Parts: sequence; C-alpha cells; structure tokens
Amino acid sequence: MKTIIDRIVRDDVLHAKWLNTLSFMENAGARKISACEDRFKTNIMQLKHAAEEHRHAYYLKKQLYKLDVTGFQYYAADTLLASNHTQHYLHALDIQACRYLKKQFQLDGNALKHAAYLFVTYAIEVRADELYPIYQEALTKHHSKVMVKSIILEEEGHLEEMITSLKEFDEQWEVHAAAILALEKELFQHWFSAIALEIEKAYGHIAEVAS
Repeated sequence: MKTIIDRIVRDDVLHAKWLNTLSFMENAGARKISACEDRFKTNIMQLKHAAEEHRHAYYLKKQLYKLDVTGFQYYAADTLLASNHTQHYLHALDIQACRYLKKQFQLDGNALKHAAYLFVTYAIEVRADELYPIYQEALTKHHSKVMVKSIILEEEGHLEEMITSLKEFDEQWEVHAAAILALEKELFQHWFSAIALEIEKAYGHIAEVAS
C-alpha cells in the first residue's frame, strides 16, 4: 500500500484523483451517518460525526487547489480512482453489515440502522487509522503542500468514541466487530487492488497490491 500511495503522490493528476476519491468516500460516509439518524433520538456524537465527515470531504476537496490540475469540481467517474469500486465500497459494507447484524441480534428498522452505524463507522475508522498516516508519510516525504494531519487527529477521536459506544451496545462487541472488520477488509482489498491495476494500465507502473 505504501508503494502505491507513494506513486500517487508523485503525480499531480493521480494525486488529484486520489484526493477526490477520498473526498467522495468521506462525503458518502457523512451521508450514511445522516441516513442512520433517528428523527428524535439522534445524539450529539452522531451529529458531530456527520458534521466532521462532511468537513473532511470539504477539506480534501479544497486540497486539490494546491495541485496543478483542473476539472475536479465534482465527483465525475473519470475524476475518481477505481470509480466503480469507490462508488459501491461503503454501500456494500453497509448492506453486508446489516445482514450480519440482523441475523446476530434480530434487529430491524431504526434499531438495525443504529447498530449498523456503530459497527460500520468503527470499521471505517479502523481503516482510516491505517490509511491516512501512510498517506501523510508520503506527503511529508515528497514535501507536498497537501496535508491530512487534522483528519488523522479527528479520526482517532472518532475511533475512541465508537469503541465506547460499542461497549455500551453489547458486552461481546469485539466478536461482532471482528466479523465486520473482515467484511471491510475484503472490500478494501478489492478497492485498492482496482486502484493499483488502474495505475498500472494507465502509467505502465507495476503497483504493489494491498496486503
């Protein structure tokens, strides 16, 4: 993964697509969180998460202005890396997580949405806790004007909050979280492998796939 991200950061067009892809996914996450809100029982943590994910999407989009590129105003398919995988990644994880949680806890309706919010958000924060520091390392290495340190700090805070909420949700939360993490890992590997293949085809660069 480090090899691929390093390659991305060294090319402004690839880097712009990467930033736009991350922005798209942060925005999709924020919309998913909002969709899970109960009309009357939404708490401050959930509002905070939705707001911060929207801000991350905006922040990443704004970083594009630090690169010598144009044409990234929107999330058009040709401005994203591995567009099909990117567009379906979070939705697929949400569906798979809901199936698992419905079976394990016999939940439906708002209760299922809330459980999915907890576990899916946890899985995404675990992934962000790995991905963003690797990205920042590459940015620092290449003296890029782009920075994601503020996102790293906020994602770390989100992860701690999700763990606290999951402990309150179920005593055996770690068992179920491990199952959701396994679902996310498979989707992530498909997504990142698709990115590596796209880079290889477009630039003749043999990219290392995610391990």
